[in-house]
Amino acid sequence: MGDTMSKQEIPYPNIRELREDAGLSQADIANVLNCSQVAYSYYEIGRRDIPTEVLIKLAKYYNCSVDYLLGLTRRKKPYQEKY
Repeated sequence: MGDTMSKQEIPYPNIRELREDAGLSQADIANVLNCSQVAYSYYEIGRRDIPTEVLIKLAKYYNCSVDYLLGLTRRKKPYQEKY
């Protein structure tokens, strides 16, 4: 059994794509999140769970929903507040 996971098996399947589409390195996003590049790389490969506050920070940074980050929806657009 190898260490390679398919996109469906990775807990956060869209964070790498979002980062690459933005032309950013793992170190760039690690700086945004105030964590190490290694810690961020573990998020991308599913080796470490992303804390809720970090998921929210990523969703705000990329202007997408947490559901999109988690691979629960293909709709990238964040939800609209109706207060």
